[in-house]
Amino acid sequence: MNTLPKTGLPKDQLPPAFQDQMQTLLGDEFPAFEAALGEPAPVSIRLNPRKPAVDTTELERVPWCADGFYLSQRPNFTLDPLFQAGAYYVQEASSMLLAEALRQSVRSDRPLRVLDLCAAPGGKSTLLASALHSDSLLICNEVIRSRVSVLRENIEKWGYPNVVVSNHDPEDLGKLSGFFDVVLVDAPCSGEGLFRKDPDAVGEWSADSVQLCSARQKRILAAAAPLLDQGGILIYSTCTYNDVENVDNMQYLVDNGFDSRPLILPADWNIVEKHVGDAVGYQCYPHRVRGEGFFISVFRKTAFSPTVRLDARTFRSIRALRPRETASASQWLQHPADFSFWEKPNGDVMILPKVLEKQFLFLDVAIHNKGFGLEIGQFKGTDFIPSHALALSTAVHADLPAIELSKEEALRYFKKENLVFDQPVKGWLLARYKGMNLGWMKGVGNRVNNYLPKDWRIRMEIKEYA
Repeated sequence: MNTLPKTGLPKDQLPPAFQDQMQTLLGDEFPAFEAALGEPAPVSIRLNPRKPAVDTTELERVPWCADGFYLSQRPNFTLDPLFQAGAYYVQEASSMLLAEALRQSVRSDRPLRVLDLCAAPGGKSTLLASALHSDSLLICNEVIRSRVSVLRENIEKWGYPNVVVSNHDPEDLGKLSGFFDVVLVDAPCSGEGLFRKDPDAVGEWSADSVQLCSARQKRILAAAAPLLDQGGILIYSTCTYNDVENVDNMQYLVDNGFDSRPLILPADWNIVEKHVGDAVGYQCYPHRVRGEGFFISVFRKTAFSPTVRLDARTFRSIRALRPRETASASQWLQHPADFSFWEKPNGDVMILPKVLEKQFLFLDVAIHNKGFGLEIGQFKGTDFIPSHALALSTAVHADLPAIELSKEEALRYFKKENLVFDQPVKGWLLARYKGMNLGWMKGVGNRVNNYLPKDWRIRMEIKEYA
């Protein structure tokens, strides 16, 4: 397995003001913290429980996440077909503490409405999707338009049909007042906890930027608060250390209609409690845990917010498929009776889980910049052209024609090359690697045309890795 070089952060690159801040926060522990930043960052992945393909026999589990595992070295993930298939997500181990926070504060035995308010690139969104009841509704929102594409790609790889991707400023979501049971605010921050992974973050850090981040975080929290139903759970997290962005924002929530919800964490996890009044948050430091800097806190909303009334009768931008179209599209799904079938104005066919149909149709009116429903393809005349999202989804029929590829063939597929096989094949085929769907091919004699979307093509040289 090809691996990438290990890196650490030389201590002479740390801004003096940051060193002073951390010396004040950590006291006698500061030298150990400083030394840890000079070490290579640990490498960890989180598995997709609905796409079991990774052998974890020799891997060490992340203590606070059942699906999280450490790797002994950092491979080139781009050239791993299982990564491209959505069998796992490359996620920093400390941030997986969200899994334990959910386990202790959110019920997983019933459907919930959940919002990941600052979602890109999608690590915590995919963790939420895996942890929630399968009939839950998950909205993954990203404010910055340029980051929505990577969020959408990661959600498509994960393959769950109960997810919405939206692109809105938090203040634009007022029509969803009181709609959610859980809101995650993984807030944009000064990035102190990622210094050894991202040297650019060091150069962008300043005491002024910390104050600016804290003010922006309060604006986001102020917009997030009305979106929760009374009794709902707000989870606030950052990848930074300072009290201005963490502790001060805990106090802000307590002052604005929220109660802190303490977690019970084993002492040997070495996670530090941070207190302000009765509120408590949890801080990961790289000299204490096998991970980066991360802060998380959990709150329950006590204040009242008016709750929206679901009404899907308003004008919709989508139309229900005709019975003949539905019959044709149904053949591609494992459990078609679980879904309703719709067409968008651009001709894309999508499916909605029937248990969530009313909520999806309400969202079609309530928010504008979104992608919702699982896009499964398009009709070209009487022919149905399946989508890449369908190939990667957990809803696709397991018994569709498929060809198992070697690693070299799989990488050539992701280079968007047309493959040639010994035996002639016809029609639509799923490309697979170790049982995981990679995408669509179409057989025309001995040649197989590659239907991988152009934007998904890897441009890296593969000869030495195959």
